[in-house]
Amino acid sequence: MNVRMNNKIGVIVDSFRAGVREGLIKAKQVGADGVQIYAVSGEMDPVTLSPAQRREWRSFIEYLGLEVSALVGDLGGHGFQDARENGWKVEKSKRILDLAAELGTNVVTTHIGIVPEDENGAIYDAMLEACEELSRYANGLGAYFAVETGPETASTLKRFLDKLSVKGVAVNFDPANMVMVTGDDPVQGVRTLKDYIVHTHAKDGIRLRETDPRNIYGSLGYEPMDHENIASLAEEGEFFREVPLGEGSVDWPAYLRALQEIGYAGYLTIEREVGTRPEEDIALAVRFLRQWK
Repeated sequence: MNVRMNNKIGVIVDSFRAGVREGLIKAKQVGADGVQIYAVSGEMDPVTLSPAQRREWRSFIEYLGLEVSALVGDLGGHGFQDARENGWKVEKSKRILDLAAELGTNVVTTHIGIVPEDENGAIYDAMLEACEELSRYANGLGAYFAVETGPETASTLKRFLDKLSVKGVAVNFDPANMVMVTGDDPVQGVRTLKDYIVHTHAKDGIRLRETDPRNIYGSLGYEPMDHENIASLAEEGEFFREVPLGEGSVDWPAYLRALQEIGYAGYLTIEREVGTRPEEDIALAVRFLRQWK
């Protein structure tokens, strides 16, 4: 089957490293259909954003002819692994979900922390409790709190999501994270998580060295035995390398075909976290994806 995608192309505004307003303008200039915006702190922090400012941002985005594909609501700090921190994190995540609705999207993407293989430990319980509350809240809004793939395998993530009572917590599928960190196959990952995928990131990369994902993402209470060497390798980028679309290990035709097969009709949102010429890289990424339209 030939790949002919109908998905819209998005860009993470913050990837331009130019501020929200300028990033929105640049997204339009490179030919994106929509944008994803960080909404944790700064200009788009829902705690400080007034009702008038929310209306102004939505009007400006619509004026540019763009849509909001999703907001980023990643609060860091090992996600929801620490039950002592989850109170404020859950409440902040709810406010980000509220803001998403006001800006015209029903998706907030995030990292929840590495899902442990041990389903009987305190960390697993803390993550499950927080995600159950957020899943119910998102579901009540007709929205999704979408977990980004990569820290654990697709099968481990699916088992975790299957334990939630509703599907308000879903998946933001990032194929590059899978090939760079766990070595998981994105094509099979799409099939495994097909019932949960509501948003995707278009990113590419290569894995340079196999390692415990906790050495990259961290984990509550985890301290690598060779801490100094691990830290040095991570700082020097010796575990993986993010590269422009089409230059890494993601098999894009096979990956896009898998998304077609499961009926995914949402955004392919370009994320570029490294490099000295983000605008040029993002423009190339838009053109790369448009070859299948």
